[in-house]
Amino acid sequence: MKIRPLLMSALGGAALGLLALDPALAQDANAAAADAAAAAAPTVNKGDTAWMLVSTILVILMTIPGLALFYGGLVRTKNMLSLLMQVFSVFSLVAILWVLYGYSLAFTSGPGGLGAFIGGFSKAFLAGVTTDSTADTFTKGVAIPEFAFIAFQLTFAAITPSLIVGAFAERMKFSAVMLFTGLWVTVIYLPIAHMVWFSEGYLFGLGALDFAGGTVVHINSGVAGLVGALLIGKRIGYGRDLLAPHSLTLTFVGACMLWVGWFGFNAGSNLEATGGAALALVNTILAPAAAGLAWMTVEALAKGKASLLGIASGAVAGLVAITPAAGLSGPMGAIVLGLVAGAVCYYAVTGVKNALGYDDALDVFGIHGVGGIVGALGTGIVAAPVLGGYGVGEYSIGGQLWTQFVAVVITLIWTAGGSLILYKIVDLVVGLRVSPDEEREGLDLADHGERAYNY
Repeated sequence: MKIRPLLMSALGGAALGLLALDPALAQDANAAAADAAAAAAPTVNKGDTAWMLVSTILVILMTIPGLALFYGGLVRTKNMLSLLMQVFSVFSLVAILWVLYGYSLAFTSGPGGLGAFIGGFSKAFLAGVTTDSTADTFTKGVAIPEFAFIAFQLTFAAITPSLIVGAFAERMKFSAVMLFTGLWVTVIYLPIAHMVWFSEGYLFGLGALDFAGGTVVHINSGVAGLVGALLIGKRIGYGRDLLAPHSLTLTFVGACMLWVGWFGFNAGSNLEATGGAALALVNTILAPAAAGLAWMTVEALAKGKASLLGIASGAVAGLVAITPAAGLSGPMGAIVLGLVAGAVCYYAVTGVKNALGYDDALDVFGIHGVGGIVGALGTGIVAAPVLGGYGVGEYSIGGQLWTQFVAVVITLIWTAGGSLILYKIVDLVVGLRVSPDEEREGLDLADHGERAYNY
């Protein structure tokens, strides 16, 4: 017989007896236990919370009005309002879908073996979310209110399909845009977001790096836009008539708003107001600056003149490319990544697009799709500590590049195949394209009964 277990049992029983005899002692013990639990729980950090709220507002700014004005200025006068309406309406629709079920499917554990690919409905309609609940799971243990995290991620889900509409601008029915958006966010965006950003996601488990949305936002939207442009077909007069932007001034204003809002997009994705956020902010200055200069230079060498549209497009390409690497690359790496993205996206827009003859009206694939691929693959290089990056663990450039390649390929296949099916469904239900007469009249009047400008 062992004496120690008996002695411990006796002492434990005696302690319980004393607590039972003296309620004051029991109350003190309960209070101590509560204090210990409170100490173990993450404490909401007001500075981090404030930064996340500001970042959320910045991303909304980059979408409405930033992206809307950027796109609106690039189309003809008769289609200006249709672009503004599409971006505004898509943002609004996705905001509602996000709180109904989007957040739950993206950021909760999924059922059974599907958990690596999609979440569940445990937080549908924001069930269980209160002003006291925190999102410390996603913020490395430093808590911010769950509502702040929900709102921030909402803006990512909303801007992604808003980017897509630029590919088939001036020719897709408004009803088709709205139906496609609802289906696409549900079937395409949510699984990719879950796989890349949720701790149980398949690509997250592989170690794929995507700081702020290179695969989730940009490759996703770029490929979906390309598929839509190919299916819907070219605009009437494409390659024959002048389809020039009606207001590069508005496009410039929109590009500037995009750049400013992108600081929330990238630096906010650090989820804490720390040096990591500051690094992402610096990289979000340097990469688009380098990309704009690279695009401008290549354009001047090829055409003899540098254009405002060129440097603005290059800057956006740089913003796209640095997105997955914003908090992982050193500043010098960000400059290199920007230079590469500016040059590559220029040739994608002017060379590949013209050679293949597809009508991606506002170059969604050439800038977001190609720029996203450059950024996703480039992240595997610039994040290497030996090159001044901030990748962790026993970092292998070759190994990480392979992981990034796998993530890119999975995103390409899922988005291209899924989008193709969804476009076909929408075409059967409401039809994709407006009539030739409506297209000639302009979507402002055909879809909305309004004009952007009344002279």
